[in-house]
Amino acid sequence: MVRQPVTVNGITRWKDLDLDAAPAAESKEAKAVVLRQEIGDVLRSIRQAEGRTLRDVSHGARVSLGYLSEVERGQKEASSELLASICAALDVPLSAMLGQVAERVAAAEGLHVPDTVPTEFQREFGHSVVPDGIPEEFTQEEFARSCG
Repeated sequence: MVRQPVTVNGITRWKDLDLDAAPAAESKEAKAVVLRQEIGDVLRSIRQAEGRTLRDVSHGARVSLGYLSEVERGQKEASSELLASICAALDVPLSAMLGQVAERVAAAEGLHVPDTVPTEFQREFGHSVVPDGIPEEFTQEEFARSCG
């Protein structure tokens, strides 16, 4: 056991810490995912990637600049109608934005989700390089089995 000072609201107290138990407790505790924060982060990254300002997007989405800012910071829970309006103002399909959110949530949960976005969407919306077809080494049967 080790005693360590802990200060809360200006009051310092000593706390006993078991150095061996602390890492085990942290590894068991999963990081809590807050969906509104993930949605806000994705919306902000899309907006910034397009070089757009909050004012421009808020005007296009017909939402106040302050409210859009709070949505981007994960402080407000946006309705589905508002998300659709923001995505329309960003000229990004709602499904593409939600797909990015789903990938972030899966990563935070330690899961790997295979890419299932259609090739046409990936090409149109600038995702990573996408092959033009099925690799030649795949037969139709092998490809059908790999898809599930």
